[in-house]
Amino acid sequence: MHEDANGGGHPAAEVTPSGADQEFLALERELTVLLRRARANQGEMAREVHPDLEPAAYGLLVRLDEHGRQRATELAAYIGVGKATMSRQLRALEELGLIAREPDPADGRAWLVTLTDEGRGRVGKVRLARRARYVSQLAHWDRREVSELARLLHELNQVMEK
Repeated sequence: MHEDANGGGHPAAEVTPSGADQEFLALERELTVLLRRARANQGEMAREVHPDLEPAAYGLLVRLDEHGRQRATELAAYIGVGKATMSRQLRALEELGLIAREPDPADGRAWLVTLTDEGRGRVGKVRLARRARYVSQLAHWDRREVSELARLLHELNQVMEK
């Protein structure tokens, strides 16, 4: 038995978190559900781009779609994987005809990765369909709420990046 601030005894299993702890427990619960669903969605989107595409590689394609050609090291840092994993993923994407690699003119030792026309077209089609799904699912939300959610998720991603 543990004593509370008033000297009363409570079994350890009955001790409830404070209100602030409840907020963070709720955050953890909702993020767990969101991440589980996001992983499942990422797998679906990857298969829509190409049936042989690994779910983890979808994020690389989106990054290239949004930011243009990049060094493999930049992609690895953004995704949070090592050089060997990145090389394997890029090789697979290249074999599927979704990306191309070319020497970096600024540094002959480095490679720049870019979407092929095929890759850009496939990724664009899937992203367009995904946005249409979000619009449909969140049609009852005010646009300011959608914007606020995007802003808060961006802030969360920034904090978790550090």
